[in-house]
Amino acid sequence: MRYLNCLNPISKRGTDSLSESYALTEELDRADGVLVRSKDMKELVLPKRVLAVARAGAGVNNIPLERYAEEGVVVFNTPGANANSVKELVLCALVMASRNVLSAANWLRTLSPEEEIQKAAEQGKKKFVGSEIRGKSLGVIGLGAIGAEVANAASSLGMIVYGYDPYLSVNGAWRLSREIRHASSLAELCEKSDFISLHVPLTEKNPGLIGEKEIRSMKDGVILLNFSRDKLVDERAMDRALGEGKVRCYFSDFANPVSMGMEHAVITPHLGASTEEAEENCAVMAVKELMDYIDNGNIRNSVNYPDCDMGICQSRERIALLHKNIPNMLGQITAVLARREINIENMLNRGRGGFAYTLLDLGKPVEESDVRELEAIEGIIRFRLVSENKGA
Repeated sequence: MRYLNCLNPISKRGTDSLSESYALTEELDRADGVLVRSKDMKELVLPKRVLAVARAGAGVNNIPLERYAEEGVVVFNTPGANANSVKELVLCALVMASRNVLSAANWLRTLSPEEEIQKAAEQGKKKFVGSEIRGKSLGVIGLGAIGAEVANAASSLGMIVYGYDPYLSVNGAWRLSREIRHASSLAELCEKSDFISLHVPLTEKNPGLIGEKEIRSMKDGVILLNFSRDKLVDERAMDRALGEGKVRCYFSDFANPVSMGMEHAVITPHLGASTEEAEENCAVMAVKELMDYIDNGNIRNSVNYPDCDMGICQSRERIALLHKNIPNMLGQITAVLARREINIENMLNRGRGGFAYTLLDLGKPVEESDVRELEAIEGIIRFRLVSENKGA
């Protein structure tokens, strides 16, 4: 029996998708895998038994990726599982900001009940005249699962959409409508867009991606939507731009002391993926990722190790090695197996930054002495016997 621990409440649809060989445990020391949403894990020391962590969502800034990689703990996220939920909220924010909906609704509540409300409303509504989004330009920064959906949906509503993503994959490009226009730089996108929507992950390299320089290059009266992470925007610079009227509205899904003090800003409490459907989709995807890694050694959607998928083992035995991405590692691994005349029937080796992963399907089982020799190779982080196929 394998055990999973939930650090946050996880949708029942996800936990119900566990196979019969899995059960939930409240004891972290018994867990083979961990499911998490928002709990801060930065100071959490995981027991050696834990093989992997799956974040039921896209952002992983609550998880110490590098430290867990060093400890041989694979971290997964669930890209795309909440894409529709976030896309719908972005479209909602786009329309609400362009039509001054919240400002108008809040103004109405300031009217005295004794006044002739209908007459006062008719007379005052001219202060909240907005603009239609059709024919306006939208710049989408980041064209992953969510950004692509936002771009395509906005284009279908008649907007002129510019996309900027220097890391756009071939599969990502296929998701985009042919109507989406390519911006060759962030500066070009800022200069051309009436609305800008952020859809990139927060990394160590991109805090303040939208700063003073970028804001100054934007059109006067631009509307900026941030449903990615607050630190991607230099909010001190944004506060000044709002006060000066350079930015008409800043719509952010992240509350903090700076954003909550901004004039002409609409701040929501991280509602992007807060739908039943998104939570269910993320939970199911996270559970499947954990089970496939624990049962088969396959890695899909990891954020600290390379993806590596060999399906279900059809050989006598499968072994998995998490290791440093250094020269001659593969040669040392195969040399150990060659000395024991163990045939490698299938193999995948992938690297990502400083870490790598090797999966091998073998013609006969390894012995304890082989395991000790493999584990002794400098740079090996974790050796695991994944599965045995006795019928092979």
